[in-house]
Amino acid sequence: MSERWNTDDVAALAPDASSRKAAVKVARTASWPVLGRLAADPTEAADAPGGTVALWGACAGSGKKPYQTAVHLTGPSAPASKCSCPSRKFPCKHALALLHLWVEGRVEAAGDPPDWVADWLIRRDATTERRDAAPDAEAAARRTQRREERVAEGFAELELWLRDQAQAGLAGAPGRDYGHWDGMAARLVDAQAGRVADRVRELGSVCAKDEWPGRLLTEFALLRLLITAYRRRDDLPEPLRATVRARAGLVTAPDESAPVRDTWQVLGRRDFPAGQVRGRRIWLRGRATERVAMLVSFAPTGRTPETAARVGTEFEADLAFYPAERRASLVARHAEHRADPPPGGSLDDALKSWASAVAADPWLEEWPVVVRDAAVAHRDGWWLTDPSGAALPVHRAVAPSQPWRLAAVSGGAPLTVAAEWTPSGLRPLTAWTAEGRAVPM
Repeated sequence: MSERWNTDDVAALAPDASSRKAAVKVARTASWPVLGRLAADPTEAADAPGGTVALWGACAGSGKKPYQTAVHLTGPSAPASKCSCPSRKFPCKHALALLHLWVEGRVEAAGDPPDWVADWLIRRDATTERRDAAPDAEAAARRTQRREERVAEGFAELELWLRDQAQAGLAGAPGRDYGHWDGMAARLVDAQAGRVADRVRELGSVCAKDEWPGRLLTEFALLRLLITAYRRRDDLPEPLRATVRARAGLVTAPDESAPVRDTWQVLGRRDFPAGQVRGRRIWLRGRATERVAMLVSFAPTGRTPETAARVGTEFEADLAFYPAERRASLVARHAEHRADPPPGGSLDDALKSWASAVAADPWLEEWPVVVRDAAVAHRDGWWLTDPSGAALPVHRAVAPSQPWRLAAVSGGAPLTVAAEWTPSGLRPLTAWTAEGRAVPM
């Protein structure tokens, strides 16, 4: 296993979801007749901190010549990559696959790197020395400004594209013609707006769902809102400005300078498909801070994503949050123990919580809520109810057996239920019986 790296770190580097999926497919040793790793000190173990300087390999592609790929893991702009493939994405799928192989411990230390790798490392070191001659803060500011300008250019093109879709009308929508959506997504990738590119690429699947015209118009409106907010970002209050930057994909790493320490209650877990990669998100809530956190992990198909916390427990930990997001990474973990059901509220409280979250992030798609004294009922569809008589619909996409299981767990008695609230309804995650037993849904 590589030092301080895991598959989540590699997935976070991918410019878009398709690159993540393609990298996992290519990350097979059979596809790499040449693999090597340059160790900082050959006498140290492979997993020693800072023990690996660079990776390289030759990956068999569709042509006669294999693609030459290298990744530099040290230096202020690391990781950096180089590949002879024609991809316009950075890093490309071959560089991501090479990192996957390294993370999984399948890249052995070698002697001196090939000449083409050595020359590239020398040029990078020389460039770094020249860059270091200028103040780091000024250089970083220039890089950030250049990327913001590229994203703005991509958003201007997206705005024209959205106008064309509206003028063509929904009757002319290409539906599941994924090439139509992928073309615009590829231009956003070129503009370094990979997160928005993922959202545009998913529009094709929206057209395959029930009530797709309304859903598609909603997605168009949210994209238009993001474009407008990004254009006016300097006039926005700081919290909303940070959210807009994050949604535009300008923030890619958690802020480890000020980790949040608390006793984190595990509210629930949900697995979700991501092409050839499986994802898992775990919802947490701090006892003292009442802050919501989400831990996300990924794994190739056939493997189980990492489970950082178990349902029915709580644990003391330091979490580093991604700027303006609920997503966090685990910095340090301390004691873990069995927990009582988390405090919940009414369904009205759940909606108020969702409203506050959407006010801070209009592009939010799911939010954890905890409902006390809840029951499940069937009234032309499944609903979650509370003693006040209020009811919220259960998401139609949940497994048909899940509401029945929720009813069976209750045995007619009220439950504490943690769920994800989405614009399409509730997804139950965990139910706690009257005796305090946690049952994952």
